[in-house]
Amino acid sequence: MSTTQDLLAPATSMGAVTLRVADLDGMTAYYRDAVTLSVLAQDAGVVVLGRGAVPVVILEHASELRHAGPRDAGLFHTAILFETEADLATAVYGVASRHPHSFTGSADHLVSKAFYFEDPEGNGVELYWDRARTEWSWTHGSIDMATLALDPNEFLRSSLSEGAVDAAGSRPATVGHVHLSVGDVESAHRFYVDRLGFETTTRFGSQALFVSAGGYHHHMAMNTWNSAGAGRRAQALGLGLVRIEVPGADDLGALGERLAHHGVAVQDDGRIVSFDDPWANRIEVSVKESGKTRAP
Repeated sequence: MSTTQDLLAPATSMGAVTLRVADLDGMTAYYRDAVTLSVLAQDAGVVVLGRGAVPVVILEHASELRHAGPRDAGLFHTAILFETEADLATAVYGVASRHPHSFTGSADHLVSKAFYFEDPEGNGVELYWDRARTEWSWTHGSIDMATLALDPNEFLRSSLSEGAVDAAGSRPATVGHVHLSVGDVESAHRFYVDRLGFETTTRFGSQALFVSAGGYHHHMAMNTWNSAGAGRRAQALGLGLVRIEVPGADDLGALGERLAHHGVAVQDDGRIVSFDDPWANRIEVSVKESGKTRAP
């Protein structure tokens, strides 16, 4: 049985996801003009996009790299969480109108409404809105989630308005969760639950694992749907860095000690703890900085 010392703090959240990209201008246009994020910072080969002062996606130009294979481990999708259904509808409309062939599906998951796309370089993108936690249900410690039909056209008709489009950019958007493709679920559980300190919220046998801190439906997920048996990743376009943010320095210190105890190789400069998961997905954990745009 886990103790509080074995777990990530309840107020843990996800930070910006870094993507290595071949076409920096094209990918910037996608996340800015279609997904409705704003450019927060721009430097040689790096563009930070988000809302307000909160980065959501960091694009790093890496044209020397190639795309990973379809069965490799890596990113399944980055899930961008919007504050209202109207904000979600604005983003869905933006992507669907500018990149209509990138739509891959939609679902009512009971805890959320979600729409799925692929960005121009094939990275999965989920755009979603959460129902209030008081509307979520749990059964024997597992979150009740489903994949129910969600008509995108009906959602847009009921949620999109001219006023909503005008106001959308003024409200927050964050990385709600990050979903990875991995080689096997048992190894994912040993790493993300037993070592890193997330709690399991639901599991689908050997196919998928959902984990969170503080009773969220999931901050991270790992599946083997396309990647069963995959080994460590080589350097490639796509996922560059997953960021996790903890509320305080003590939480960061406890994490570093816990990972070291389990033999995980970490880099710890007192401000950031970084390490690789079993598939060489790079993870960086830091203390959440309120109201600031953190440099990549």
